[in-house]
Amino acid sequence: MAEADLVIRGGTVVDGSGGAPYLADVAVQNGRILAVGPNLPPGREEIAAQGLIVTPGFVDVHTHYDAQATFSPRLDSSSLNGVTTVLIGNCGVGFAPCTPANRDALVELMEGVEDLPEVVLNEGLPWNWESFPSYLDALAARQFDCDVVTQVTHAALRLHVMGDRAVAHADSTPADRAEMARLAAEGIKAGAIGFSTSRAMFHKTLAGVPTPTYGAPEAELAQIGAAAGAAGAAWLQVISDFDDPDAEFAMLQRISSHAKTPLTFSLLQRESRPWLWKSMLDHVERARAEGITMMGQVMGRPVGLMFGWELSQHPFVARPSYAAIAHLPLNERLAALRDPALRTRIISEPTADPALATRLNNWDRIFKLGAQPEYEPHPSTSVAAEAARLGVDAQGLCYDWMMEQDGKAILNRPLINYADGDLEAVRAMLEHPMTLIGLGDGGAHVGYICDASCMTHMLAHWTRDRSRGPKLPLEFAVKRITRDNALAIGLPDRGLIAPGLKADINVIDYARLGMDVPEMRYDLPAGGKRLVQGARGYVATVQSGQVVYREGIATGALPGRLVRGGTH
Repeated sequence: MAEADLVIRGGTVVDGSGGAPYLADVAVQNGRILAVGPNLPPGREEIAAQGLIVTPGFVDVHTHYDAQATFSPRLDSSSLNGVTTVLIGNCGVGFAPCTPANRDALVELMEGVEDLPEVVLNEGLPWNWESFPSYLDALAARQFDCDVVTQVTHAALRLHVMGDRAVAHADSTPADRAEMARLAAEGIKAGAIGFSTSRAMFHKTLAGVPTPTYGAPEAELAQIGAAAGAAGAAWLQVISDFDDPDAEFAMLQRISSHAKTPLTFSLLQRESRPWLWKSMLDHVERARAEGITMMGQVMGRPVGLMFGWELSQHPFVARPSYAAIAHLPLNERLAALRDPALRTRIISEPTADPALATRLNNWDRIFKLGAQPEYEPHPSTSVAAEAARLGVDAQGLCYDWMMEQDGKAILNRPLINYADGDLEAVRAMLEHPMTLIGLGDGGAHVGYICDASCMTHMLAHWTRDRSRGPKLPLEFAVKRITRDNALAIGLPDRGLIAPGLKADINVIDYARLGMDVPEMRYDLPAGGKRLVQGARGYVATVQSGQVVYREGIATGALPGRLVRGGTH
């Protein structure tokens, strides 16, 4: 055997196949796995992995690094959590194709839908593209800490083809549909792996205007989907409200069938309809029986809003007395918030919007995140339960919790996947054979959601730490976030530790594996802020055969590249 560039020596290999872990060395050469087995010859570099686990790099199929990838080589928080491949262009929003006339509209949409501030996008986006192929060329010229895979996005297509009529949600004409279909096929042929759209009312600009794709007619989706499928798309990605779940699913099934392409949709347990996820999985099973591949995309923990004075959302953000000081720099704002008189005024004011009050002021659903972040908190630890024990007002106690740690304490509001007060519904979704693990939303919602660490949580919580219900086998969890996702998006060269495959590998101290508390950084263009969550226990993350992180510290290596379609 030729001398290896790197040998990972003596680790417990959890190879991504779902099979039992085993002891072995892993040799790497020229970015590929050269050999897996005992007592391999020395390499030019070695990582001692005795007592550690060795897994494939994680494949994150639902991120929003569409902007970040154009101005930053680091796609964190995902890359800090063992992810070596990210898929961007989800939920129908992206930045190509785009002429100069439509830039502002796409920026406003991304600002509203994905919480990426306009000033950050205007400062950071180089706009050295107009067509989708030229956007890919711009990404291909860059280097990253993980690989990037793309999708053609419906909102960008609609704005590009229909202009103001798309913003007004006009029906597309046959000519519009033909041009959108042509552009979608062009994007797939240039290297995108799929097409994405949003049919969700909550995807809006800051002005409250729904995304241009909301309510797009079936004929439009069918024609675009068919063109994308014929061009080689691995899947169609959809997020929908499912207000009429039977009719909506039937439509999506027809689109998938017509396109001859698998379709994935966001599958979540919502507080308003906590039973709906079960019905959707029944639909998925019936579609599969008819030969149509429909996959629910789920996340292994609640979609949680992070609350704090430094963050973009918290229970008092809509109160008039808080709004009066919200513009102040953080230190001045905290000084004002320490005034007992202002505290009294803020907690005495109602949140006028009932929907916002449900989101922000459900005291039974607000918890301390904790120094060791807890994503399956017991209901008895909520602010309401603790206030009842202490005989104090829940609002005042919540205010005081946020003032801890010099005003930088973070609270957790599990908004989705926690209607039952535990993760048993999530476990059922995770175990279902027609689901995929995703929805971490890395790169989006940067001021109040930080879920890109869900890959670390999948291993630490579900296979080791869970105390409120059954755990999952380690080999099952690893397969779900590696090989299953890689195959779903048409990348069979990764997600498995086997000779000949891509050397994207994590070396993990399983006993130490865990998530850090999210921290606010002000390192986006124009000084924009974002929550970043690192992790402990990643002894090394190897990307294309090069160590990119050691114990969470970047080595400086940036071997990640744009991956076009199914190319290696």
